[in-house]
Amino acid sequence: MFKSWSTILSYFIVVYTLILYIAIAADAYISSSNNGLLHDSVLTIPYKKVGLLLGTSKYITNGTENLYFSYRIEAASQLFYSQKIDYILVSGDNATKQYNEPITIKKELMKHGIPEDRIVLDYAGFRTFDSMIRAKEVFGQRELIVISQPFHNERAIFIGRKNGMDVIGYNAKDVSDYSGFKTQLREKFARVKVLLDIYLLNTKPKFLGEKIEIES
Repeated sequence: MFKSWSTILSYFIVVYTLILYIAIAADAYISSSNNGLLHDSVLTIPYKKVGLLLGTSKYITNGTENLYFSYRIEAASQLFYSQKIDYILVSGDNATKQYNEPITIKKELMKHGIPEDRIVLDYAGFRTFDSMIRAKEVFGQRELIVISQPFHNERAIFIGRKNGMDVIGYNAKDVSDYSGFKTQLREKFARVKVLLDIYLLNTKPKFLGEKIEIES
C-alpha cells in the first residue's frame, strides 16, 4: 500500500512539473514575441483607425468595482481623445440577457464622452481568440490597436499576428492586488491554450457571420 501511494505521488510530481514547465515556456514564448509592440504612452503609439477594447465584467464576484474594467475604459478614452483612434470596437461576452459586456462597456464609454457613433459592438467576443479573429474576418480590420492590460495585450497581439494582422497594444493600468494575482495565474494557462489553438487544434471562433463595415 505504501509503495502504491509512493508511486502515485511520484507520477503526480512528474506531471505537475511537466505542466509547470510548459506553462513557463509558453509564457516566455508569447512575451518574447511582443518586443516593441506594446505602448504605455499616447505619445509613442502610432495612429490606427480602430482600437479593439477587450471586454471584461464591470464588477467582480463580491460586487465591488473591477479595476481591470475601469482602467481599460480610461485607456480607450485616452487613445480616442489623443486622436490615435477614430473608432472603438468593443468585443466581449454576451452570453445571457443579464450579462452583456459590450453594452455595459458602451454605456461607460459614453459616460466618458465618447460619441455613440464611434463605438462598434462585437457581441460574440466570448474569449480573446474569438475577439481577434472576428476583428479581422467580420469587421475587416487587419490593422488595429488592442486595448487591455499588458499581459492580456501580449496574448491578443500574438493571436492577431499569427493570423496575419498588424496589431499593436496600448496598455491599460495593471492591477496588483489579490485579484490581480489570480488573473495573472490564469493567464499562464491561457497562453498554453493559445499555442494549442494555433499550432495543434486549428481552432475557429464560435461564431463568425456576416461582415460588418466600420466606416472610413
